Amino acid sequence: MEIFRVKNDIPFLKYRKIAAFISIITFILAFFFLFQKGLNYGVDFTGGTIIEISYEEKANVDEIRGQLTQINLNEIQVQNFGTDKDVLIRMPLNEDISIAELSELVNQELSKLNNPFEIKRVESVGGQVGEELFENGALAILFVCLGIILYLSLRFEWRFALAAVVANMHDVIIILGFFAFFQWEFNLTVLAAVLAVLGYSVNESVVVFDRVRENFKKMRRSSVIDVMNNAITRTMSRTIMTHLSTQTVVISMLIFGGEILHNFSLALTIGILFGIYSSIMVGCPMALWLGTNHSNLAGSTPQKKEEMETAP
Repeated sequence: MEIFRVKNDIPFLKYRKIAAFISIITFILAFFFLFQKGLNYGVDFTGGTIIEISYEEKANVDEIRGQLTQINLNEIQVQNFGTDKDVLIRMPLNEDISIAELSELVNQELSKLNNPFEIKRVESVGGQVGEELFENGALAILFVCLGIILYLSLRFEWRFALAAVVANMHDVIIILGFFAFFQWEFNLTVLAAVLAVLGYSVNESVVVFDRVRENFKKMRRSSVIDVMNNAITRTMSRTIMTHLSTQTVVISMLIFGGEILHNFSLALTIGILFGIYSSIMVGCPMALWLGTNHSNLAGSTPQKKEEMETAP
């Protein structure tokens, strides 16, 4: 089903050099921020303690943060959690004090503020566990990429497989670059969003590449660029409907989902937006650059211009 149909093919690949320049610059910037600032890993990866507190009245985050400095622990993070009455406290790993003792210290200090509260949750992640989670997350991304290469190699051919992986990794690096630049917390939920973006992006690439393969069989007299431009244009209606509906849900989570879903939906928002761009302006140009032509997929080569003009 198509909500609308674009009558004339849009010359997307005419701007492939400009797109390549933009992609290279964003790649370089993303890597620069990743190496200069690094990711702001959450407690999931670094180890530490999370305490969730619920107040009867509105909580003063600055006052709570100031009071907790009396515990003499560095890098204590205090932020609202869902509502203005709920507070999430993150503390770095400290092997000299147990979770029970730390919870009791927090309880004693916050009781001095005369604002009744209840400790809802206390969780702790050890440094070794955090390191294992980080390694497992990196392996998950690696295996996903290998799976994508294998799947697309079997379904299409290696040129499309490599082009799709480059396009998908483009989205991942951009997401990580944003999180490094703004120092947003990178935790397990964000990692889940990154993996979701990989799957989402490869689906978009498969749709476009499927149409490209069909066009190679039907448009034997057309150039490779015309074939790809037609494929992208003919899938635009599906792309816009799919991404618009998905992005609506993700933005709703971003606005109304609270602190837990904030970074998760933020990563998805960035990934979906750049996923549209990469599937069009990275995947197809990369496949073209790798030498994709009629003989790769359709088993024939396009006729020369002179032959096309004299053909009946």
